[in-house]
Amino acid sequence: MKPTLLVLAAGMGSRYGGLKQMDGLGPNGETIIDYSIYDAVEAGFGKVVYIVREYFREQMEQVVKEKYSGVKCVDGEPLEFQFVTQELDKIPSQFTLNPEREKPWGTAHAVLMGKDAIKEPFAVINGDDYYGKESFKIIGDWLRKKEGKTGEYALVGFELDNTLSESGAVSRGIGTADQTGFLTEVVEHHKIARAEDGKIYGENNNTGETVELAPKALCSMNMWGFTPDYFDKSEEIFVKFLEKNINALKAEFYIPYAIDCIIKEGIGKCEMLSTPSRWFGVTFKEDRPGVVAKFQEFADKGIYPTPLYKK
Repeated sequence: MKPTLLVLAAGMGSRYGGLKQMDGLGPNGETIIDYSIYDAVEAGFGKVVYIVREYFREQMEQVVKEKYSGVKCVDGEPLEFQFVTQELDKIPSQFTLNPEREKPWGTAHAVLMGKDAIKEPFAVINGDDYYGKESFKIIGDWLRKKEGKTGEYALVGFELDNTLSESGAVSRGIGTADQTGFLTEVVEHHKIARAEDGKIYGENNNTGETVELAPKALCSMNMWGFTPDYFDKSEEIFVKFLEKNINALKAEFYIPYAIDCIIKEGIGKCEMLSTPSRWFGVTFKEDRPGVVAKFQEFADKGIYPTPLYKK
């Protein structure tokens, strides 16, 4: 069984100043997604589903067709690709969209867009985050054991202090696991940053309170593993979410929120997997030079071939 990789690439990059998912950061213009797909193929994935916005879908499809046409999976078969779109009006028919709303409904809503395209265990990643080879191997190995299973999910957790940006505050889902390694709670936090006293603080999305966060707390960088039944469960939670938030112009339906509801309702369980990889990404434009330097370092050390894909 070859798991599928679902790439969240619909973000508009308002803080970054452009489409991060198409920004060439590697020595030969490689994007962060290029490196993620390279690592996913090595880890045994067989299909990539992109979640994009309609206004740049055609451009993305053309780029993918040209760049990955010769990529083969570990079994020698061609890597498959599919594109689906996330738009703010893609909500259950019983709801009427507030015409003043400008953005889609968040990461968990984006994942729901892949429901018709994915029938096998799958991983979810952000298009603008670098996760590392080890992380893809960890989640790939986990997913291959879940064929035919239901209600079994996983979060690849990164240590919080390895995921901060020097350029500004970030959002992270902070996980709490029991002694058996399963999540008991995952709570989205916003405005996370290191203060002058060296401590890390963030705003709890559930309470609105600013709280101190443990540097070694395992957090979500939106690298998840799901069995396909997640779509139906998440869809039901989205309906309940919209019943309360349909007219809230900035409310977003996040993956950590959906998982937290599933855990507390007892309809699924989520294993916390830890990775030794160090995350980096381009949340802000100021992050770009550091990411460019990192990919150049990878090329210099032979960690990745350069160019990453041959034409």
